[in-house]
Amino acid sequence: MLQRRSGEIVLYQFAALASHARLRHAISARHGGVSPAPFASLNLTAARGDDRAHVAENVRRLCLAAADGRADVVSAQQVHGAQIARVGRAQRGQVIPDCDGLVTDEPEVVLLLRFADCVPLIVYDPVRHAVGVAHAGWRGTVAGIARALVRAMADAFGSRASDLIAGVGPAIGPCCYQVGPEVVAQARAAFGATDGLFPQQADGSYHFDLWRANQQQLAAAGVGTIEVAGICTACRVDEFYSHRAERGRTGHHGALACLL
Repeated sequence: MLQRRSGEIVLYQFAALASHARLRHAISARHGGVSPAPFASLNLTAARGDDRAHVAENVRRLCLAAADGRADVVSAQQVHGAQIARVGRAQRGQVIPDCDGLVTDEPEVVLLLRFADCVPLIVYDPVRHAVGVAHAGWRGTVAGIARALVRAMADAFGSRASDLIAGVGPAIGPCCYQVGPEVVAQARAAFGATDGLFPQQADGSYHFDLWRANQQQLAAAGVGTIEVAGICTACRVDEFYSHRAERGRTGHHGALACLL
């Protein structure tokens, strides 16, 4: 991924998307905000106990840096599922209930989802000028949210998978994401073959490769270009928030996209 700074704000961008002048997108790091520890400092959620005024200021700063100041965001009540909602200007300032993905083809609609180990997905259609953002935890991944995002783009805008450019963002990596047998069983029931998705460790435990699972879903759906960040949030708590590494006492970074 590409890294750029706007003052103290640190943004990560997919190289495959950064050249598209009519798209603004970013994965935020945790720097440049006003939240105190343990949320320091660009925390984007009040759900963990941070002051709502701090969060609002952090969102404003992020949007100033990443979306040309457009701060009336559309976000989602993320529930670890695979539901995708189509939104537009009429939904600006709203939190869309019971979904983990948002798509739009309307300019100046800022999509913002929040993360602390789960996988950010950003998908852009440069032909039909439409964009989608999704939140893929293990449950959403097993439920097929990456496939659902591609399908939602096709249903809403007529997007062809071969035209799509997808980014799989920073998330907890296979190095750190140990899971129990119930997760392995659910994934095997959903995917059938899980070769490479659950590397077994020396102690007999299994780790889940969420990056690869979502990449495989996007590829199987026919997505033409897929860029995987390969950055583990649990390893990089200097840059990102990690629920696992910080034992739940942490904030959330964001995945943002906006059409111009």
